[in-house]
Amino acid sequence: MRRLRGTAGLAVAGLLAVAPLAACTSSQSSSEAPASSSSAPPASGAPAVEAVEPDLALAESTPREDSLYPSVGHPDVDALLYDLDLDWAPTSRTLTGTATLTFRAARDTRAFRLDLADALDVESVTLDGEDASYAHRSKDLVVRSPITEGDRHELVVEYSGSPRPEPAPTTRSDFSEVGFTVTERGEVWTMQEPYGAYSWYPVNDQPSDKALYDITVTVPSPWTGVANGRLVSTENSSQEGEDLTTTRWQLDEPASSYLVTLAIGDYAHRSNSSTSGVGIDYWIPRGLPMAYDDLKVAAKAVDWIEQRLGPYPFSTLGLVLTDSQSAMETQTMVTLGNNEYVRSAPVVLHELVHQWYGDQVSPADWSDVWLNEGMTMLMQALYEADRGGYDVEAQISQWRAQDQQLRDQYGPPGDYDPRQFGGSNIYYSPAVMWDELRRELGDEAFFEIARSWLTDHDNSSVTRQQAFDHWEAETGLELSAFFDAWITGSRTPPKGLIGS
Repeated sequence: MRRLRGTAGLAVAGLLAVAPLAACTSSQSSSEAPASSSSAPPASGAPAVEAVEPDLALAESTPREDSLYPSVGHPDVDALLYDLDLDWAPTSRTLTGTATLTFRAARDTRAFRLDLADALDVESVTLDGEDASYAHRSKDLVVRSPITEGDRHELVVEYSGSPRPEPAPTTRSDFSEVGFTVTERGEVWTMQEPYGAYSWYPVNDQPSDKALYDITVTVPSPWTGVANGRLVSTENSSQEGEDLTTTRWQLDEPASSYLVTLAIGDYAHRSNSSTSGVGIDYWIPRGLPMAYDDLKVAAKAVDWIEQRLGPYPFSTLGLVLTDSQSAMETQTMVTLGNNEYVRSAPVVLHELVHQWYGDQVSPADWSDVWLNEGMTMLMQALYEADRGGYDVEAQISQWRAQDQQLRDQYGPPGDYDPRQFGGSNIYYSPAVMWDELRRELGDEAFFEIARSWLTDHDNSSVTRQQAFDHWEAETGLELSAFFDAWITGSRTPPKGLIGS
């Protein structure tokens, strides 16, 4: 999720005083491909790769009702593959879509529900090739067909309308809406944490239900549609005298719906790669070539992360620059806003760490978003210390001193006010917790366990109890009092709880 500048009076000067980093140590190098010229076709410089056959078994999961936002998502449907065919008309602000959902029935039910905003009109619904009875009220698309636990089905929904963002359950100053956002020029970007994917396609919009994605986007040329995963084709066509560009993207490892992105605009493409060989694609609005000078630090940031968390967990990596003022760890295609702060090396690093903590392994319930943000915030602090030379211990002590203020304002990291999503407590308080454990174990042992957690839970959505059990088993320490105090306690935990 977006890294905070600092809210509720939280002092974070130790981090923010570090200047954005344009380079890392001289031992880390990257190779760069030339940028697309402004007169080139939209996807010039972005070669398509061969599509792969989706492995639906990767996406089997156990969906659940969220404890904080029970009205979004539903445990009846285990989505396996979303095949989205989208046409965007920027002049009329109209989205026309066909969503083909392959899913497994998670339990017996006489009707099942998906999330779909009422700004979108449903034109037809078929289930396994037959017309299905349905009702679409508010954000609920209810299909009145019985399904039996374990059976696989194919649901096709045709829809259209003028999407709009949805209100966010937060008091943060840097975002108040989530989902499909349209600029004055008709460009599009999406960020949807904790929900909001339903603002542009029918979806089981809860993080425990990971799925594969195949997204095809048709837009007027020279604009390009950018989404998650690998670019498998780009086609140019003409319809009623209008030149169109169609891109097809494929996400071959499962993602929670909040990690899916769509960006539409006039994009140029650049690329470089990390020392370890991770290729990185950059989608930058034409006319902003200098933005690449900020973003290309991603290649060296990946090298730094891999040294601690292990190999990059996906087959592709990209960054797309949008008109947002924030940033989001959308899986394999990080979405960044267009300002110097969001383009800075620490923010880029933060969103890249989420590819491991948050994307490869995601929370099963929004009460555990701290699992994403605490480890990522600690990694950001260590990164900035390595590159800027400030004292991590002093920074962590500063965060610890602010912990009680955060608990009083937002609640504990694992028991926060659902109207205060994304408060500073889910970032800084668990970062202090993880740092105390790191200092107890030492870096080598700490990061070995951090890596084994990712390996053991690859492509899954997890609970806090799974995390607690993993760290206790791997360390051999009694950590119940330590974790409980930090994650659900109302008071700042005292030091010395590890092993007590």
